[in-house]
Amino acid sequence: VQLQASGGGLVQAGGSLRLSCAASGRTFSIYRMAWFRQAPGKEREIVAGIFWNVGTAYYADSVKGRFTISRDNGKNMVYLEMNSLKPEDTAVYYCAARYSRASGAQYEYWGQGTQVTVSS
Repeated sequence: VQLQASGGGLVQAGGSLRLSCAASGRTFSIYRMAWFRQAPGKEREIVAGIFWNVGTAYYADSVKGRFTISRDNGKNMVYLEMNSLKPEDTAVYYCAARYSRASGAQYEYWGQGTQVTVSS
């Protein structure tokens, strides 16, 4: 599967952004999709994930109540609605997909990343 992320930008603290990820190729085999982020000097971390077929979502504690992940299976799109943004949300955001249903499996496919910068 190929992934194309978009929607990043510069926003003031307290503002909102919506990231989009377009999936193409063998999308019918996707098990989960997720958004990750990596800030300068920090390790990449998962922000939110969603089960592709059933739509169940899960979030990192740091974004619960502020971010919402959703998907549109018909359009092969995944979104990340980010509200009440904080400077610490500044990072490059990546969408990712995995086919494997095995517990602990890694995400196999990655988009190119989109920069989100939150000014204080």
